[in-house]
Amino acid sequence: MPEDSVKVAVRVRPFNQREKDRQAKLIIKMQGKMTMIINPDGNNEDPKKFSFDYSYWSHDGYLEEDGLLVPRPGSNYASQRNVFGDLGQGVLDNAFEGYNCSLFAYGQTGSGKSYSMVGYGANKGIVPITCDELFKTMDANTDPNKRFEVTFSMLEIYNEQVRDLLSKDNPKGGLTVRQNPKLGMFYVENLKRVPVGSYEEIEKRTEQGTASRTVASTNMNATSSRAHTVVTITFDQIIKNEVGSETKKSSVMNLVDLAGSERADSTGATGDRLKEGANINKSLSALGNVISALADLSMGKKKIVVPYRDSVLTKLLQNALGGNSKTVMIAALSPADINYDETLGTLRYADRAKKIKNQAVINENPLDKMIRELKEENDRLKRALDGGGVIGGGDVTMSPEDQMQMRKKMEEEIRAQLMANQQLLTDNTQNWDQKLTEARHETDAITQADHREMSKKKTMPHMVNLNEDPMLSGVVFHFLEQGDTTIGRKDASPQPKICLSGLSIQKQHAVIYNTNNGVDIEPVGNHGAKTKVNGLPLAGRKQLCHKDRILFGSNHLYVFMNPLKPETDVDLPAQITWEFAQKEIAQAKGFATGSAGMTKEQQIAQEQILEILPMVSEVNAVSEELNKQKNFEVVLISAAAQEGQGGQKGTSRSKDAARVMVKMKNLLNGNTWLWERGKFMNRRYLIQEMYQRYLDGEDVSHIKKEDDPFWEPTEDVLIGTANVFLQSLAFGLDFDDKVVITDYKAQEEGFLFVNVTPCTQSGKPFDEEYFVESPNELLQKPYHFKVTIQSADINKPRFSKGVRIKYKDYKGELVETPMISGTLQPEFKHSKIISFSEVTQEHLTFFEKGNIAFLVYGVQEDTVPDRRLLKLSTRELRQMEQMGNMADNGRRGTIFGNDAAVSEQSHLKTEIVLLQRKYERLAQKEKRMQQLCDEWSKKQPDQQQFEPFLRSVSAVANSSGTRLKTRVQLLNQVSEEKDDDIISLYVFGEEESALAEEADQNAGLIEYNKVAKHHFEYDKPAMPRQNTFIKSRSFDSDSLGSVDLEPFMKTPSDRENNNKPRNRNKNGLNASQRQPRARSMGDSAAQNGGQNGRVTKSNGKDKEGSSACVMQ
Repeated sequence: MPEDSVKVAVRVRPFNQREKDRQAKLIIKMQGKMTMIINPDGNNEDPKKFSFDYSYWSHDGYLEEDGLLVPRPGSNYASQRNVFGDLGQGVLDNAFEGYNCSLFAYGQTGSGKSYSMVGYGANKGIVPITCDELFKTMDANTDPNKRFEVTFSMLEIYNEQVRDLLSKDNPKGGLTVRQNPKLGMFYVENLKRVPVGSYEEIEKRTEQGTASRTVASTNMNATSSRAHTVVTITFDQIIKNEVGSETKKSSVMNLVDLAGSERADSTGATGDRLKEGANINKSLSALGNVISALADLSMGKKKIVVPYRDSVLTKLLQNALGGNSKTVMIAALSPADINYDETLGTLRYADRAKKIKNQAVINENPLDKMIRELKEENDRLKRALDGGGVIGGGDVTMSPEDQMQMRKKMEEEIRAQLMANQQLLTDNTQNWDQKLTEARHETDAITQADHREMSKKKTMPHMVNLNEDPMLSGVVFHFLEQGDTTIGRKDASPQPKICLSGLSIQKQHAVIYNTNNGVDIEPVGNHGAKTKVNGLPLAGRKQLCHKDRILFGSNHLYVFMNPLKPETDVDLPAQITWEFAQKEIAQAKGFATGSAGMTKEQQIAQEQILEILPMVSEVNAVSEELNKQKNFEVVLISAAAQEGQGGQKGTSRSKDAARVMVKMKNLLNGNTWLWERGKFMNRRYLIQEMYQRYLDGEDVSHIKKEDDPFWEPTEDVLIGTANVFLQSLAFGLDFDDKVVITDYKAQEEGFLFVNVTPCTQSGKPFDEEYFVESPNELLQKPYHFKVTIQSADINKPRFSKGVRIKYKDYKGELVETPMISGTLQPEFKHSKIISFSEVTQEHLTFFEKGNIAFLVYGVQEDTVPDRRLLKLSTRELRQMEQMGNMADNGRRGTIFGNDAAVSEQSHLKTEIVLLQRKYERLAQKEKRMQQLCDEWSKKQPDQQQFEPFLRSVSAVANSSGTRLKTRVQLLNQVSEEKDDDIISLYVFGEEESALAEEADQNAGLIEYNKVAKHHFEYDKPAMPRQNTFIKSRSFDSDSLGSVDLEPFMKTPSDRENNNKPRNRNKNGLNASQRQPRARSMGDSAAQNGGQNGRVTKSNGKDKEGSSACVMQ
């Protein structure tokens, strides 16, 4: 039997608007059949070359004529007709010869798969052109002894479930995929196959299937880019010979639009404990394994098992890939540098597929013989069923229960096979014209409904759907007649006029009023119905304008169209797209969506944020509905805060890039986890699967925690980072200071006491006279410095279970301290000597512009939550969380760390904090002295003795102050002990030393009644906001994340300004001025008022360094 290789074509699309806006670089070149891809970060690396049967250049070189894209004279642009001529015409010719044919499109989301397969507008794709040409050829037939029968089916595979897109009734869990035991092929049981007699009928059925996809994807919260669509056209030619018997020549054409091929490993899902249980890309992974196995078989390797059974998709494509079929694959390529990794993956996938060889045969059988064999097969199956469902003898060693189970399973298989055979008999014996007439009645009803819809669109206000897949946008319409139109779930009483389902849709959700004065929308009651208009939450009644964007719940996105009042905002685009509406929602939450001046890494981060934001809102909605007590928000972790992160080998991602992550928080005990983007997306699909089971009536509240995608074992959490800048080392000065620990929101989480000092090779510090006037004096000389982590002062009591520090030395090696538990003031006493055998300019640059980022980790435990919190719903807990964030921060909860401005801000912030703390101390000291004077003035005259009074006032005047923590009872406090009931205050005077010693013995806390007289109110100075780049936004219940990306996306010139050398040490002194050796900022501060001083237990006045007590 002759072998036929799978034909493989690749096609590159034009830049889309986002890629044009960011001035993307082209990474694809084509010469004849060869395709080359250029690594944008390859540093003159040679392009990678691939050879295919066809390489289609559709990136540029075209003209538009009445909406149709045609090649510009002299260009090598491949139009839709060119592609059909090479690929579609071959499929059509093979179908008429009686071969099975398969055509499938592969590529990442947005690469142009659907354009090649289906097309848009006047630019019809391979599928419609093939169907049109099929019927044109049939109509041209003049042979009276030949007749044709064509049936059409359309299905979707999502999350390993099969849905019939031409049927309104799909069983829970999807249609069953079975294997024909005689032929060995898999088929979908009860799939609707519609007889069609013209291309127009196929077009109507395709539109019906597309509308079904849209409604299902919205209701199920499914992402269309993760679904495979399979269109199957069965083409039968019945030929009558001279003696009057008929022969049937049959061809099955499978036209497959595969899901987006985003690489799971590049998104970070590889470390997820539940990765194997997720169905994200499961079908595509299985398809890749099948293709690799078939390629190995074709190259002569032995003992290769092809894993067709690993997924629903590979079962249904078994015949197309490794059996009786002539198969074509078209791989769609994205041309932009930002998609290099995914595009390279697509080319490698296609390169493997071209090695597969199939053995296609003509499917031609005498009709009488086929019918006779089917009847004989049915008789045999019926006898087996009557005999108890066992064909042949059973295993006598099996238990009665196992025998019963096997018998039941075999009976089910026999009944299914009987039904399939009976359907084939009916198809071959029932009058074709009768079947076609019945199908046309149904098609005519669809057509008439479309005509009525078209006329209404011109005269009546309506809503039209938006979907991330352009093929699914504009296919669902809701018309708003005069009066009230209620919107809600179908289980509401009375039932709403517009029934929606899915996440965050209430029984009575909203009402739209169509009156002579216009069209208004209003949320229903106080049920928490989530509705947004133009990206903003709908709080009350609002008038709708033409082209307004409306979001119901988490997924139902519409554009309001009013043909009676078509006036609209001049700034709106001519056509509202899903992307435009999503950007608008993101902007309303505080995200900047412009890309001017961004680096490539920042563009990638922005794209990922805009992609993941609606997913986070969706998962939060599921958490509320299933009452999981978890909250999710988007965060951007700077490069400095990423332990062990670097550019992945073979990728174009920079090691200095900020990383988009999702933070999950347990709202009962405060434990948090940071998930890689890919891990979150993996969990999101598991959460969708769980939610679908919940909708199907399954009790998902008692599943094992290990199987729950909302559960995660406790792990050390990154409390924050503390950055020490090294300019002082370039001048031979040491750095000895308490450095603020900030989380990814730039909020203070405590202090770290660090010393970085020049030293000898053995670690002995230089004497105080050592000073380097110019950093260049260090060149070509050995240099050693010691990094010492003395202690830390952590704000939040929940981290007393354990704290450790991690940091990287100059060589990038990770250094780690031991875990210190049982205290919020851990003493690490860690030191490491870093040596340079010979100082180079690179080392001086490291001193001048570099820093050491200390990552502070805390131990988390599954603590028992407050019982009162257990009585609250997830929605109420999330609202409390949001209110707490707003009260603490005066701004939105999720703030991204500013990698570009961190150096400049840290310098300025240190100086500001120094002055602010000094002011606080002096203000409280003044209050204490006034209090003493007032106390003595109220004493009896015989008690007003000068010496005790002078001693008390002198003790306060000469004291540098000790800052102590105490716990106070706050109003409206839900929990007995929370972080925000701890305050810190200065203690001055004679009892200062005793109170400090008592606090040390009580985990750093002192009873409030003992320090109440030291608790003063004072006027704080008007300080500039330290985070002026944060945008404050109104509360939005579906997402606690709000970020303005623009300040972080600075131009290269901005970054140069940020990184200009600052000849100023931490204490504000000019480092180039010759001066006595200052021991560090900590000592200098003590000499200038003792702001950072710590009172010793012995006399209450000697300084040991910086204070470990800080304001919460």
